[in-house]
Amino acid sequence: MSHSTVPRSSTEAGTPVKTPVAPSDATGSREKRDSGKLSLRLRFRRDRTLILMTLPAVLLVLVFNYLPILGNIVAFQDYDPYISDNGIVSMLHSPFVGMENFQRIFEDSAFWNAVQNTLVLFVVQLVLFFPIPILLALLINSVVRPRVRAVAQAVLYLPHFFSWVLVIAVFQQMFGGAGMLSQLLRQHGYDGLDIMTDPNTFPFLITAQSVWKDAGWGIIVFLAALASVSPDLYEAAAMDGAGRWRRMWHVTLPALRPVIALLLVLRVGDALTVGFEQILLQRDGVGTGAGEVLDTFVWWNGVRNQDFGYAAAAGLIKGVVSIGLVLAANKVAHLMGEQGVYKK
Repeated sequence: MSHSTVPRSSTEAGTPVKTPVAPSDATGSREKRDSGKLSLRLRFRRDRTLILMTLPAVLLVLVFNYLPILGNIVAFQDYDPYISDNGIVSMLHSPFVGMENFQRIFEDSAFWNAVQNTLVLFVVQLVLFFPIPILLALLINSVVRPRVRAVAQAVLYLPHFFSWVLVIAVFQQMFGGAGMLSQLLRQHGYDGLDIMTDPNTFPFLITAQSVWKDAGWGIIVFLAALASVSPDLYEAAAMDGAGRWRRMWHVTLPALRPVIALLLVLRVGDALTVGFEQILLQRDGVGTGAGEVLDTFVWWNGVRNQDFGYAAAAGLIKGVVSIGLVLAANKVAHLMGEQGVYKK
């Protein structure tokens, strides 16, 4: 019997076969190992272009945001700016009073009145103002014609560029004691209304002004989030029989959920800042009982009364409470499965 001259394969011969390793896998794993061993000098050389690009922004933040934090020492002093022409020298030579300014604040009924007004305005604006940019973004996103959408966006954006003086003047001409609404009521035999000086409607007046001025500008972030949603998701939902409302509920709103959570965390952290210039311009019209908030309280005591240590203590309390609100709101966002301001 003749034997075949064809050689057997290495597997048949009992020789183990080595599986070739893809060069890209080996290179990738090697780069991953080496990246963890890079020294600080090598990482700086690798990222020096990005570092140089961000350096001006970092310097601006340090100069205008972090260096002024050193001025909080004024809250523990009886600060006198007239000791020297140099503010730093004045801080070094002003008498130290410890917690006296904070004790005065906690015993001041005007401070607690400002805190109450601030929280009331925050709650009203959170309920009545925060959802409006979301609704406007959904409405504009549903417009099919690009030209109509562009015109609608321009009309909504425009009031953002008006100053608060102009906005309040417009509201005064419409809802003041001699405004259009009052005159119209008088022409029909009714008593006129002066909403601009009514303490009971002041929180709603402030919210209405904020909505008219800034709601259109606030939709930019939501429109950007909606632009990232793939049209295939809407087509797939439509093929599955989902109508307009179901597509909005199951496709659009989940796309906006991370942005809504982030902005809500920031808004809660900014709860004690409800609009300094807007309220200061109308504070005297409604009285301090309804128009005094923390920002105007700090301004009045620090700038007008020149009680700088007292005002600095109030501002420091506001800053500490705001940080706590940001951390608490961000923790709630994490519990809801969202990233928030920063990751866990």
